[in-house]
Parts: sequence; structure tokens; C-alpha cells
Amino acid sequence: MSMRLFETAGLTGIYDKAMSGTRLSAEDGLALYENPNLNAVGALANIVRERMNGNLTYYVRNQHINYTNVCNKGCKFCAFYAQKGGPDPYTMSIDDVKNRLRMHLDVPIKEVHMVAGINPKLPYQYYLDLLRAVKETRPGVHIKAFTCVEIVEIQRQANKPLAEVFADLREAGLDSLPGGGIEILSDRVHMELFDRKIDGAEWMEISKAAAEAGLLQYATMLYGHIETIPERVEHLVKMRALQDETKHFVTFTPLSFHPEGTQLSHLPHPTGDGDLRNIAISRLMLDNFQHIKTFWIMNTPQVSQLAQWYGADDLDGTIHEYEITYKDGEQGNKSQVLTRPQLVELIREAGRTPIERDSFYNEVEATDELHDPVRQAQKSHAPIPLAVMN
Repeated sequence: MSMRLFETAGLTGIYDKAMSGTRLSAEDGLALYENPNLNAVGALANIVRERMNGNLTYYVRNQHINYTNVCNKGCKFCAFYAQKGGPDPYTMSIDDVKNRLRMHLDVPIKEVHMVAGINPKLPYQYYLDLLRAVKETRPGVHIKAFTCVEIVEIQRQANKPLAEVFADLREAGLDSLPGGGIEILSDRVHMELFDRKIDGAEWMEISKAAAEAGLLQYATMLYGHIETIPERVEHLVKMRALQDETKHFVTFTPLSFHPEGTQLSHLPHPTGDGDLRNIAISRLMLDNFQHIKTFWIMNTPQVSQLAQWYGADDLDGTIHEYEITYKDGEQGNKSQVLTRPQLVELIREAGRTPIERDSFYNEVEATDELHDPVRQAQKSHAPIPLAVMN
């Protein structure tokens, strides 16, 4: 890599830090956001990416289940929860969840990702039954479930100390916690956009409790709404400090905000430049996170291809039936899925080496999809065999 690129961009000081493994400061983060040369910022991030993960890009075969869209938080950035003029309310029964899992039994899924709205009518037992249903239907699958906001509601329903709640959830099948829930660690943004949810300090305390309970967790940052650039940097610095303390975060995922269908629909849509820059700066700032993910649902597959050269080493996965965010005009389309061959091709076309992983980044055998009578019945519109349903 020619030094002239970094000299011309005014990034020699940050380049020297990146090459020596010296931690970047908040001031460095601001400088990276303000620097107009995106390619230079991306090239710096790629140096770190390749030092930490070589030429490998990871993916997982996973399924998302959003078990209810009933929510009492009223977040202004959310288009998922049931509201007047928006989506109809639903809450899945345990049998509904089992049937949703059976729909994809032909795919050797390694991870089930479950998050949802905060429905105060759901009892504590529902969450335990939910976890057990997943393990019963998908033996051996990793369950990544319940943001810290959901954990607060689950604890309220349980009326138990948090340590006991985590013990119950782990016994029922919980393997790790997803990111999300706090969106961005800014008290100002919290008060303006999601004041009914826990604040940043509370979110971090629950995260620490999860670490003490032996649960690994994933981390995110929602950007592109009303937050400022200094608030993004503050979020990254706080997440880095929390990781120093707990060492329990697996991956960091910058998530671009999509305003359609929300109370912030007047805001501009995300751009490829913004997505690549946030991925690159996350890679550079978060020296204690092994992996940076580009979430292709929000970034598009095309931008995610490029992101592999801007700091990202993970394309997430096949993602079956994600319901939180849709492209414009596609809220009724739940077939937001990439097959394993498509993911592999996206990675190879970008010049990277694809590695199928489990939830902890262990390489798994990349087997083909299996014959499954449920999927075949769906494709042919035939009745699902009762022997499979029971």
C-alpha cells in the first residue's frame, strides 16, 4: 500500500498508530469521520482487518424469528411494532414458532436469532417455553435471543434477581445475547427517540450481568438518524471500554437506519459511502473486537461485497424471514434470504475466502441443503405431512 495515499489524505499519524497497533483516540475517530477520502479510511481499516482475520470472510446459516410485534415502547425509529396505520399486531404461539422453524428444516441452520417487541402480556413461562421449543425442533442449534431491553421485561415478569433469570434462560436453551436495544449510547438521543426504554447506563449494567452469567453477546450501533458524529465516536469508545472490562462481545455490527415507515421518515436514506465509512471506522476504533460484520439486509449485498475491503470480515448469513427492516415498498415480502451458494459467490467475487462458521466463529462443514417434506410441500402448495408436523 503506497504511503502517498495516506499522506495525501492527511492520515499519516493514524496510519502510524494502525501499523503499530496503538489504540486510536476519540479525536482520531472524529478525524476519520471528517476525512473526505473514504478510500484512504477504508485502506487503513483493511490493514487492520487483514492483520486480524487475513483474507477470510465468514458467514453463518441462520434463521430469524421475531415472535411478537406488540410493543409498549413507541420508539420513533421503529417501523416494526404494531401501530395505527402500520403493521397488524401479532404474537406467535409456541406452536407457531415450531412451525416457523420446520419451514427451513432442509437448511442446516446453525443459529436461531430471536428478538421482538416488548409485549407486557407475555408471562415469564412463555420465554422459557420459547427457548425449549427451539431446542426441541432444532436440536443442537445455537440460540441468540433477547436484547437487554427484552431481558428487563423478562426479569419483570419473573420477579427474580437477574442472575436467577439468566440461569433459568440458560437452562432453557439460551446461548448468547444479540446486540441492539440501546441503538446508540447517547442520553440525548435516548430521550428524543426511545425514552421508554432503558438508558445507556442500564443497558451496560445488564450487559455486564450477562457476562457474569457466562453469556457471550454481540454488539451494534444504529447510525444515520439524529445522532451526531461525536455521539457515534462516543458509542464506539464506550463499547470498547465495556469490552475491555467484560471481554464477552463476539462481533460488532454497524447498522444503518432506514427511515421508511417510521416517525423519522423525513430523514434521508442511508448511502453506500456512509455504510462503508461506519464499517471502516468501527474496525479501526474497536481494536478489542475480533470481528466486524456488514449486515447485508441493511447495507445491500453489493455494498457488503465492498465492505470486505473496508474492514468487514463477516457477511452475517442466510437470514430467513427477517422482519425488522425492509427495502422500500417491500414490507409484505418476507423472502429476504441469501442461499449459501449466493453468499459464497458474493465473498469470492470480492476476492475473499469464504468460511462457513458457527456463532462463535468455529469453521463448520459447508454441507448442502437437505430434502425436507415441509419445504417440498410449501413449494408445491401441497398439505404439510402430519407426520412431520407432530
